[in-house]
Amino acid sequence: MTGSEGAAGVPEVLGLGLPAAVPADGLPRRVRIHEVGARDGLQNEKQTVPTAVKAEFVHRLADAGLTTIEATSFVHPKWVPQLADAAELMPLLADLAGTGKEAGGTAVRLPVLVPNERGLDRALELGVREIAVFGSATESFARANLNRTVDESLAMFEPVVARARAAGAAVRGYLSMCFGDPWEGPVPIGQVAAAARRLYAMGCTELSLGDTIGVATPGQVTALLDELTGGPADAAAGGGIPVEHLAVHFHDTYGQALSNTLAALQRGVTVVDASAGGLGGCPYAKSATGNLATEDLVWMLSGLGIDTGVDLHRLSATSVWMAEQLGRPSPSRTVRALTHREQ
Repeated sequence: MTGSEGAAGVPEVLGLGLPAAVPADGLPRRVRIHEVGARDGLQNEKQTVPTAVKAEFVHRLADAGLTTIEATSFVHPKWVPQLADAAELMPLLADLAGTGKEAGGTAVRLPVLVPNERGLDRALELGVREIAVFGSATESFARANLNRTVDESLAMFEPVVARARAAGAAVRGYLSMCFGDPWEGPVPIGQVAAAARRLYAMGCTELSLGDTIGVATPGQVTALLDELTGGPADAAAGGGIPVEHLAVHFHDTYGQALSNTLAALQRGVTVVDASAGGLGGCPYAKSATGNLATEDLVWMLSGLGIDTGVDLHRLSATSVWMAEQLGRPSPSRTVRALTHREQ
């Protein structure tokens, strides 16, 4: 029954008003979803997706109401060949980024990942207004992903962040391996907090805390957020980072992504990363399976009465379409239920 469709092709379960919205105390009224499917999702695909398909994917995501869509990466093609077409893709998104087209009543934001100053130059030349840098809380992953130590990678980011901010661009700082590392095991909270504070102090306007291999549990999430937000506002002096500058990025390896997200919401986080259809992983951490599926997140948030501005029917249809382009099923349980596909 869940997969049958009613009027206008809307899944019957949605037409019945499900999930029922039952707000819970202590949760935000609205959450902004930072959609990473077009970048973090597609970068790990074995096949190279045509540029035109990527552009249509981003447009479909915007039409579904997503207002922050990470579009691509300006990493050297040698390292991430799936995103080698960044310079060709961004002009195809100009109608979203440059002419005020709206999704859900809010202008669409199209951040991109940049690894260094050369990547920043390429992005700024194309008119990009938001960038992201990608750091690590552990030495092993910093070596695997950036071929640098943690200190060396943070030093590399400093001029990137400074120049981006000087150019008027917002900067997001990703911090990987915040809860566990496939080489080092559990990551001490103080170690994560130290790296996060350095990213924030150098000028990152938002920090995304990543559970790269999906091993976090709610208690860890709560403890890390309490450590980061506690104390004086001067993060450079080891104090607190305002919760409004924090986001969370969970992988669903052990089925904990939604429970971890709920724990973060209870601590005041209002920005959650997710990937349409559950696309993605990490090419430099073999145990990093798919991201939290955006559809699964929207279903939970809708049931909690939290506004996202996302049309779940359009979003799940987009993920089915993208799965067809990739020639494999979507791993999202919500997509499977709404589309009645045994994938």
